[in-house]
Amino acid sequence: TSETLENAHKVKTICFDKTGTLTKGELSIYKLYNYSNIDEKEILKIVASIENKSEHPIARAIVKKAQDEKIKLKEIKEFKAIPGFGVEAIIESGEKYLIGNKKLMLENNIKIENEKDEQELVSDGNSILFVSSNNKIVALIGVKDILKENVKEVIKKLKQRKINLVMLTGDNEKTAEIIAKEIGIEKVISNVTPKEKAEQIKKLKEDGIVMMCGDGINDSPVLARADIGISMGGIGSSSAIEASDVVIMTDELNKIVDGIEISKKTNKIIIQNLIFAIGVKILTLLLSLFGIADMWQAVFADVGTTLITIFNTLRILK
Repeated sequence: TSETLENAHKVKTICFDKTGTLTKGELSIYKLYNYSNIDEKEILKIVASIENKSEHPIARAIVKKAQDEKIKLKEIKEFKAIPGFGVEAIIESGEKYLIGNKKLMLENNIKIENEKDEQELVSDGNSILFVSSNNKIVALIGVKDILKENVKEVIKKLKQRKINLVMLTGDNEKTAEIIAKEIGIEKVISNVTPKEKAEQIKKLKEDGIVMMCGDGINDSPVLARADIGISMGGIGSSSAIEASDVVIMTDELNKIVDGIEISKKTNKIIIQNLIFAIGVKILTLLLSLFGIADMWQAVFADVGTTLITIFNTLRILK
């Protein structure tokens, strides 16, 4: 919208989701800890069967691993996505599974054990998927992502513009901090649900215009709450895309910098055009008052002004 174009160069804070925005979202399983009586392949089969119904990048990584190992997926009786937490499902044998982050386990009073394994995965930069059945943790799955190629360069350019940068993610604190430190973002708000992200955006807006960049998955509330919501990659849900002010069809972060530059250039050209047009009209009026310019000269001056402002505006395309 015109308002988005006008305000983009005035942004004070930019918030980034982590997975799929700062990282490629092409996760792979790093390690699986199995605490159940069934073998690791069966655990993977169950988790992949459930996650096959989810759109999240972590879910896609689990399903891809199962496909690579030619594992035939199970039928799922019931499935429920819990935004910001994970998923709940009942498999064909009737067992109920909860798969998601630590908050999901704590919300359902499931005791977190094997903290040593959890810390090992976190220290290696993994996002962790907790798998529980019958109110007990049956597996921990560590998944790793890789940064987008130019992310450090983009962050550097934004910092040079004196823009406050924030990583706003549902991932655990240590994993988020490892990634943030690597790319140069100082402020990290982690372990937050989509609703909590929206509340954080509201607080940040007190200091000025806030832009939110996400991959569009589970991000509708926070994209709508921000002054400028950007959905990256064009892969989000229709509701997330609808909530966004800008949809970048590629996953190139430098498009954000380009957008700010276009906004700055557009506003500069608008001001130039206004000053020039008003100046010419004042000059023509003064000349006509002193009898130096007649009506036809004023008309030609007005047409000339219009043409010059059009050509000046076309400089945006450079």
